[in-house]
Amino acid sequence: MNRIFTALAVVLLFLSTSQAREKIFVVERENSALAVIDHNLLVNEIKNMHNFNHAVVKFRGSDGYVITRDGYVVKFDPDKEVKTKEYRTSKSAIGFIIGRNFLAVANYDNKTVEILDRDLNPVQTIKTGSRNVGIKTYKNKLVFACMDSDEIWIMQDKQAGQKLPHFVLEKRLKNVGKVPFDAMIHNNLYVVGLFNSPDVGVLNLDTMQYKKVPLALGKKERVLKVPHFGFWSISKKYFFIPAVGNKKVFVFDHDFHFVKSIELEGNPVFTALSPDQKHLAVSFSGKKFPIVQIVDTKTLKIVRRFKFPGWILHLRWSKTTPHLYFSVNTASQVVAYNVSNQDPKKWWKQFEWPVPKPSGIFLYDTDNNE
Repeated sequence: MNRIFTALAVVLLFLSTSQAREKIFVVERENSALAVIDHNLLVNEIKNMHNFNHAVVKFRGSDGYVITRDGYVVKFDPDKEVKTKEYRTSKSAIGFIIGRNFLAVANYDNKTVEILDRDLNPVQTIKTGSRNVGIKTYKNKLVFACMDSDEIWIMQDKQAGQKLPHFVLEKRLKNVGKVPFDAMIHNNLYVVGLFNSPDVGVLNLDTMQYKKVPLALGKKERVLKVPHFGFWSISKKYFFIPAVGNKKVFVFDHDFHFVKSIELEGNPVFTALSPDQKHLAVSFSGKKFPIVQIVDTKTLKIVRRFKFPGWILHLRWSKTTPHLYFSVNTASQVVAYNVSNQDPKKWWKQFEWPVPKPSGIFLYDTDNNE
């Protein structure tokens, strides 16, 4: 009988490890390390990853990349959970995008955009004379915004389809609004947030037509943490846009007609849409750091409020399991709520992991083929 149980255990272990699943990588903000959560267990830590104050992790195929606040791009193997290579693009970097055969890194300090190949070898330097943000790709184009010059640059890859890219300036839009600070892309629309203008900018990348869409901001409060427009949420019907310095999320349809402003408890930072698009999770800055509110995307009303024992620096919905993950930074924990019930009031805390000073939560699909 013991042999039967042993054989069954081996089979179950094989099935659990061979099937595709999400692996969770969590930025340890002050430890220069990535915590690894797998099979709902805290299993590893990838160390010596440089300044992690504003670290961002992205995956493409079986490659993992991290950009650090002090300008390093670190490549790691998310399956083996080991660091494989690093390259410093500047003294301060803010964002990056992964193309099929390249990485493009938006820098602050040396005011350039750096193009690397997928193995982090330098390919091209694009000098802008500005801090650069909101870097995205569209077809054979590279698009980014310049904070200091209030511009949007559209670069075209003249060697599209070749082994390595070479970008040349296709169009340079000036006076797009005061201090662009982040952006998102949806189909052919590049949408940029403007820190010192009561608008968002919308660029049609097919026609190159640009317009400003006004936001009813009202009196702006002191901003302690800038909303991450990379975490704007896009449903089949709406754009959900966090206001800068205001306690509201703006709702627009896909033609950028205003629908509603949702009044919130604090100044929003992240708006994260559930995979079924039924709920929107919103986190805040300042005194409301420990609070998360849940919005019903059909009624556009708040249906649940969470209060945590520390600051929420990030949140993420699982795509494969019914979980919503919270990074509780000052309590040094990552928490998973089970969200399988359609009633948010019945969501319950299922897992908690002790991760030192966590911030960004990033999910890797172990069956993620490029």
